[in-house]
Amino acid sequence: MNNSIENTAAPLRARLKQRRAAQNAVDSNRGALLIRGRLYTWLATTRTRLREEGRRAPENIAAFWAMEDEPALQPLLQQWVEEEGYRVSLPVVTTRDAPLEFRLWTPEASLRAGAYGIMEPVGEPAPPPDIILVPTLGYTRQGDRVGYGKGYYDRTLAALKAQGHVFTAIGIAWATGDLSGEGYTPAAHDFQLDAILTDKGWAKPAPVL
Repeated sequence: MNNSIENTAAPLRARLKQRRAAQNAVDSNRGALLIRGRLYTWLATTRTRLREEGRRAPENIAAFWAMEDEPALQPLLQQWVEEEGYRVSLPVVTTRDAPLEFRLWTPEASLRAGAYGIMEPVGEPAPPPDIILVPTLGYTRQGDRVGYGKGYYDRTLAALKAQGHVFTAIGIAWATGDLSGEGYTPAAHDFQLDAILTDKGWAKPAPVL
């Protein structure tokens, strides 16, 4: 299936949202906990290894403020800031159809509803992110992503790459978004992710930095 507005993109997103909404709340809560645990473990072991090798470890993490049906990351973000000393940022829509801006977030940060009703920080711009956690509605095991149809992340990741900035992009998804065996073909503008993590584990293996 081609990911185009003309034929399948909107019905595909509707179908993926239906699958997501049909999840049992208990399973969703447990799945989000597993996602947070795997992310925490991956980043902690990666940082330890890089430091032992005398290499720079990630310091700046661009996350997202999970909406109701998305895996809740907020407890992990708080832990990263308060216990691990990471600089965490959240995306802000400053101009429609432009790349996202990332602003620093702390548990005490003031938030306001942005252009699409998603909570955004009002603080200072963040440093360029080392790791970007990308909300992912559907995915392939090659790292192709189906988002929400506005193209913000595709534009943002492409812009960072064009600037020569090195980063690792990890999709955060429910396993219900797996498009394996459905003949999905990404659009030309779709930005392939480095890894994809779901409640069932790494759908595209954890990146090695």
